Amino acid sequence: MSDVTRARHGRPVHHWRRDVIELAALFTAVAVADAVANLVGHGPDGPALLVVSAVALIATAGFHTWWSRRHGHAPPTDDTGARPPSAERQAGPSDPVPAAPGAAPGESALWRMRTTVRDAPGSLAALCTALAGRRVDILSLQTHPLAEGTVDEFLLRAPGELAGSELTRVVSAAGGTDTWIERADAHDLVDAPTRILGLAARTAQDAAELPLALRQLLGRCTIRSLPASAGGAETEAVPPEGALDDTVLRLRAPEGGVISVERPYLPFTPAEFARARALVELDARLGPRIPRGRDVLTLPEGSDITVRRADTGDLRAAKEMHERCSARTLGMRYHGPVGDADRYLNHLLSPRFGRTLAVQTASGRIVGLGHLLWDGDETEVALLVEDAWQRRGIGAELLGRLVAMAAEAGCESVYAVTQASNTGMVAAMRGLGLPLDYQIEEGTLVITARLDAAARAATRPLHGERIGKE
Repeated sequence: MSDVTRARHGRPVHHWRRDVIELAALFTAVAVADAVANLVGHGPDGPALLVVSAVALIATAGFHTWWSRRHGHAPPTDDTGARPPSAERQAGPSDPVPAAPGAAPGESALWRMRTTVRDAPGSLAALCTALAGRRVDILSLQTHPLAEGTVDEFLLRAPGELAGSELTRVVSAAGGTDTWIERADAHDLVDAPTRILGLAARTAQDAAELPLALRQLLGRCTIRSLPASAGGAETEAVPPEGALDDTVLRLRAPEGGVISVERPYLPFTPAEFARARALVELDARLGPRIPRGRDVLTLPEGSDITVRRADTGDLRAAKEMHERCSARTLGMRYHGPVGDADRYLNHLLSPRFGRTLAVQTASGRIVGLGHLLWDGDETEVALLVEDAWQRRGIGAELLGRLVAMAAEAGCESVYAVTQASNTGMVAAMRGLGLPLDYQIEEGTLVITARLDAAARAATRPLHGERIGKE
């Protein structure tokens, strides 16, 4: 293998001419030094010879320095086959980006990005070219036409060492404005039509899914339902087809009232507004509905109970249960006297505001209610068990099922508002085995359970033995 070939593979190349000259200079210096030492030690003119030897050594060092500068240590270009520095290719945008400290080679990250580009030929192409130059793969693209410009929504796979701020700078340099970016996960790999059809199917099966479907459709947002009785002028101000106002959209709820969706960090596009309105219209056409499945459980004491979904059709039975509860039990649940149970229950049992589980005996009497309530962008759990059926594990069973529902819906946490003296509720929350946060304000205890990935997988109904499903 030739010296040139070895140089191209990164191995050292030996240059015999340079080595011979350096060895000759070394031997010459040693011989001169030895001769000078003998003359100084044994001759009468020792001091004069010492001065002459010093001058000779200085001259030799000067000659060696001159030679080194004239014939540098770097081999000639015709020995290595390397191009001169002026001919080196300049690093372009398609070159690999150096890894950031701590970044593992080959890692990639998923990003959701939205940006606005000019409505002109070539604008989107320039943006895609800039992303490709940083080795960013475009997995999906949606366009939202506006009166001026177009909002493009991307799902990107980028090198792990490429930060979100750097992606934003690349997009800005390519003509993108009002850019928003956040990390994505594998769930976002589903294409938009498939995801929207899935949300429509969930909404068709369960009226309580509408708020969750809207949240998954529109991203991180706050959804509030305003009943018709409380809306008044605000309800009348929303036209039947709904209203879009930058970061807020309002839609007429199927049962009356208004559904308000707010996303302060990102304006809604007309396409998003049309999709949200289509989901609400589907819900209105299908009418009230809840899944009719039910589980029959055996309590540790031997009694059989049935757990099922409940809605406003159970208003009368739920009110009768309230009438059988003691003032203390109702006070623990509602943190004070209950003046108008009908109004409370009509709200709690409505699928528009969350999900309700009912526990009924073999005779069909409701003895327990568990509520999972959509509170804006948070989720609340609440329990009420009739006095005669307390301390039998019913509350823990309901709570475990409600938290499993919240985890399935993608909620990050659930909270319960109670009192420190409500030992049953506190024990049930602790029995979940989830990380808990406690906060006390003016005698009211707020317990928040965080639903991380491991906790969501581990959350299951807790007590009772399932003996059948109808």
